[in-house]
Amino acid sequence: MKEYIRGANPYMPLWEHVPDGEPRVFEHNGEKRVYVYGSHDTERTRYCGRNYVVWSAPVTDLTDWTYHGVSYETHYDSILFAPDVVKKGDTYYLYAAEKCGSLIVVASAKTPWGPFENPVETKLGFDPGVLVDDDGRVYAYWGGCASSCYIAELENDMATIREDTLISNPLGHSTCPWNPEDDGHISLIDGFFEASSPRKVLGKYVYIYSKRYEKPVPELGVFSANNGFLSYRFSDSPFGPFIGGGDISFNGGEILRDAEGVGAMTYPWGNNHGSIAEINGKWYVFYHRQTGVNEFSRQAMLEPIDVALGGDGALYIGDVRYLNGEPVSSRPVEMTSQGPHINGLDASRWISAGYACHIYGGSQRAFIRPCYEQRPDASSPIVGITSGTTAGFRYLQFGSNPYRTVTVVLDQHQPLTVNVRLDSCRGRVIATLDFSGGEQEQTAVLTAGVIGKHAVYFEFLSDEAGEIAVFNRFTFS
Repeated sequence: MKEYIRGANPYMPLWEHVPDGEPRVFEHNGEKRVYVYGSHDTERTRYCGRNYVVWSAPVTDLTDWTYHGVSYETHYDSILFAPDVVKKGDTYYLYAAEKCGSLIVVASAKTPWGPFENPVETKLGFDPGVLVDDDGRVYAYWGGCASSCYIAELENDMATIREDTLISNPLGHSTCPWNPEDDGHISLIDGFFEASSPRKVLGKYVYIYSKRYEKPVPELGVFSANNGFLSYRFSDSPFGPFIGGGDISFNGGEILRDAEGVGAMTYPWGNNHGSIAEINGKWYVFYHRQTGVNEFSRQAMLEPIDVALGGDGALYIGDVRYLNGEPVSSRPVEMTSQGPHINGLDASRWISAGYACHIYGGSQRAFIRPCYEQRPDASSPIVGITSGTTAGFRYLQFGSNPYRTVTVVLDQHQPLTVNVRLDSCRGRVIATLDFSGGEQEQTAVLTAGVIGKHAVYFEFLSDEAGEIAVFNRFTFS
């Protein structure tokens, strides 16, 4: 019996929807684990939900996630937006965003998974992020594009702002689509949008945030307003000034580039929120992707990243480029299907179509249908497929013994053929499957044995107009 891939990208089960994830490494009862705290997309027709849940994994295996249950329920009969959690002393503090982020309360617990209790109202604002510094001082960061971003030190109660420390607009905010009137602050074409997440990295204070571009970024296929970026700036002080930085993550999927370097996105970008963490000696960025046709079923993603400090004191985070051993630039790390399976997804297992990081082409936009059935074999299918659609998975691991066959399962389909391509959506065809009858599962022999790590693409072709297939899963043998 073939097993299903788990802990890929998204790394939580395909039925779970936890965006805005703040990763935290805590040692509890002698065990170090990474815990993820985010909002919870359970409303289905709007953002977030009325509770928070906690998932964690051992620092030695980021493919093995454990569900700890509900950590906090709304105390105001309201929707909970993005939270954060920090530890000071032997207590864990949850900054819960009640009333759609307009009221921030801090609750506490003695375990990293809660339950977090005794909420206290604060004067913090939208999308709070908190930093406990090496000397025990605590700083809060918050804000959104409609107003500004803010930084302040907190008193020992973890709730009260030290008013003499409040800093306004340290980054310069971006334009805001629902509040286009400038409020007197500096408005930037690539400025702060939301999602404050402060971190201490290699001695630098790093302000991680969601950036909104109002300018073209041709190499990434961005030609209109876009806030699918997770970005950063850095400083020698928790209050700034914040300089330099760049983009760590972009959730527009694989970027196809032409001969001139102009890119095309292959996944429906959407808002982004997350942070970075050093886990067992390696750095990762945690972010989220969109699922479905809106932003109400978002899912947690992660990618390994580089973090390097230049000789001039500049901090580089993401896909770092080096010259003679010295970091000189960085760009967003690629969005993959593999996530923590850094050597590639095991090609011998069942792989859900829901792990695609590339959905492109055809006469209409195909997309991953959200799944809410809490089953270990839950598979999020790709729907809306028309002739010419390609679905790509980066990357699969075939090992050293050549694989000879591929099996594809379609939930439903019109007469069509499926080409399996290697390494790119225009790469060589290694198999063709004929779905001309009513069968839902087909197996084809590969034209040559495949070994090692490769990207794999499925190309759907038909003479039929309109939607031609629902792609469920695949495997190689």
